[in-house]
Amino acid sequence: MLSNANRFSSATLKGFQSLCCRSIGSLSLPKIKDFTVENEPLLEYMPGSKERKEIEAELKRLSNNVEDVPIIIGNEKFKTKDVRYQVMPHNHSKKIAKFYYASSDLVAKAIKVATEAQTKWDTVPLEEKIRIWLKAADLMATKYRMKLNAATMLGQSKTVIQAEIDASAELIDFIKLNAFFAKELTKYQPISENKNVTLNSLRYRGLDGFVAAVSPFNFTAIGGNLAYTPALMGCSVLWKPSDTALLSNWVIYEIMTEAGVPPGVVNFIPADGPVFGDTITASPHLSGINFTGSVPTFNRLWTQVGKNINSYVNFPRLIGECGGKNYHFVHPTADVTSVVTGTIRSSFEYCGQKCSACSRLYVPQSLWPKIKEGLLELRNKLKIGDVNEFDSFASAVIDDKAFNRITGYIEHAKKSQNLEIIGGGQYDNSKGYFIQPTIVETKDPLDKIMTEEIFGPLLTVYVYKDSEVDKTVDLVISSTPYALTGAVFAQDKNFLKKSLETLKYSAGNFYLNDKSTGSVVGQQPFGGSRMSGNLEKTGGPHYVLRWTSPQSVKETFVPLTEWKYPYMD
Repeated sequence: MLSNANRFSSATLKGFQSLCCRSIGSLSLPKIKDFTVENEPLLEYMPGSKERKEIEAELKRLSNNVEDVPIIIGNEKFKTKDVRYQVMPHNHSKKIAKFYYASSDLVAKAIKVATEAQTKWDTVPLEEKIRIWLKAADLMATKYRMKLNAATMLGQSKTVIQAEIDASAELIDFIKLNAFFAKELTKYQPISENKNVTLNSLRYRGLDGFVAAVSPFNFTAIGGNLAYTPALMGCSVLWKPSDTALLSNWVIYEIMTEAGVPPGVVNFIPADGPVFGDTITASPHLSGINFTGSVPTFNRLWTQVGKNINSYVNFPRLIGECGGKNYHFVHPTADVTSVVTGTIRSSFEYCGQKCSACSRLYVPQSLWPKIKEGLLELRNKLKIGDVNEFDSFASAVIDDKAFNRITGYIEHAKKSQNLEIIGGGQYDNSKGYFIQPTIVETKDPLDKIMTEEIFGPLLTVYVYKDSEVDKTVDLVISSTPYALTGAVFAQDKNFLKKSLETLKYSAGNFYLNDKSTGSVVGQQPFGGSRMSGNLEKTGGPHYVLRWTSPQSVKETFVPLTEWKYPYMD
């Protein structure tokens, strides 16, 4: 059983609170009211460095082990007959985790356990929750840093720096900064004009019932954020991790448990998507869905909630981030080197499997010869290989489904008269799901390769006439249903200023002379609109508010003795 597991079911309120406090151990923490935060520094993993040796050792250890990961509900572990395996995308014959799908009955059991746990967890003071989160961040930064990174590298085929950015720095930032934002919330209290007569206050409650967190494969940090930010605010959670991020997400669960999150607060529930979705949306105790994934899946969940709306105790809060068709728009005055370097990184880092990755590029005819030359020159230098080879720029795409989807677009480009592959186009799945970074030039700005989300290492370029800048800007806005990230490259300051208005609704994260990827927690809060979702700017101060139910309290010290108003005399 998990540590402290037996204490939960029999704990009194006082005992439950003291359990949380004891779990902090001897960690030296600042007073909660005084603590501030900074972004987690990145390790560089240079040859011969301490961290390089440590990550190589951890990669070797995890590569030679198949972790047996159970379903966790409260203080119980479950293993079903529906056995699954997580494999290395870059070497799909190698297994790294064995796990089990929960049945609908087990999901229903988890709902019951989580709903009961929420009422106890919500009584634990926010200060104690913050202490747990700060200890977890410390564990992630030290004891478990290499395990988080190695699990992400092997299970999700991220290079060492991409894993460091995600599974270490961004995850730690989410844990620390959300705790900081929660603490900052308590600074505001309502006006009390005469505290001797009336005292007004505001407190933050968790959502009664349970929150379902459905997390994606592409960012380990998103799994931790989706599951544990609602928990920070007093909610209980059913966490459905992605099958292809199973091991790294399991490491997060273990860390948060070691830090002091009690059993039942977050329940670890790998499951078939429809089984999980059907069961959670049928429960009257569903209080929220925290989702990152595809538009069709989010639409399905939303539709199910709509059909069941009359049966819920609360109106469920539905928060979703659904990807994008992100763009780089190049003005005739743009700096060519900045365009080329930023576009290569944005389009091909982590095989274009970032929600914010650049997928469509608009270039003026006057700059296209130089930009084309630069893109192809850099593209030819990119090594796509095993993550254990530290000179790899990127590795394999996540699985066979992604491989087949992405290569389908490449084959479409090969057959279409409007499309020309000018770089890449090769792929091979014999050992791993490898696709070479591919650049396509299109004559048709509305071809599906320019309008549909591909989520892979495929960049499509539309070359426009220099005289048609405004017309092309309109095309950027209207050609896709997404509005997640976008970037404008220009040295013309008037055009940059104008683009802030003309492209205002084209992206939730908008960049001027910078690539469309790389948002940092606390610096560029992330989230788009339209079919990219309704994410409340994760990584910013507003996100924690989505997972709390504030209560206003008015306490009066002077009795009310008169029923009528003076004007009535």
